[in-house]
Amino acid sequence: MDSVKLTTPLTHDKVRSLKAGDAVLLSGTIYTARDAAHKKLCESIARHEELPFDLKDSIIYYVGPCPAKPGEIIGSCGPTTSGRMDAYAPTLISLGETGMIGKGERSAEVYAAMRKYGAVYFGATGGCGALIASCVKSVSEIAYPELLSESVKRLEVEDFPLVVIADCYGNSLYKRDV
Repeated sequence: MDSVKLTTPLTHDKVRSLKAGDAVLLSGTIYTARDAAHKKLCESIARHEELPFDLKDSIIYYVGPCPAKPGEIIGSCGPTTSGRMDAYAPTLISLGETGMIGKGERSAEVYAAMRKYGAVYFGATGGCGALIASCVKSVSEIAYPELLSESVKRLEVEDFPLVVIADCYGNSLYKRDV
């Protein structure tokens, strides 16, 4: 199967071109955030504060990377279970986030937000954290250092292997008619 080569930013035109089941090689800027960071982002939104990165056309990877060994850019960085972010994802999607990377099923509310605002959910293979780390070309912490490995980071990735789990049309590899 041929892979779709995709470069960030993830515009709505790019989102509309993707279908559930597509293999993707992603390059460009993505952001990391797990549940504690998502909570802080949504609290900042509620207080009308500026966020540490622009959500427009952004992709958030649900990961808390392991510390890098000497001479490495990043440690193992496999995906965490996406359901932990389901309480927060619709808010971020409504404000411009167009892509999420994780593993596992999503809630009906996340699927509804994806259809309404035009977003896509990518799956990264759990258990392949070391392989995924080899796709990371640079990393910088941009917010919430108190969260340690779960702080928000900006990653530059090259040919990060993903699968479109759910597209903006309501198609999902987990179930039909989402």
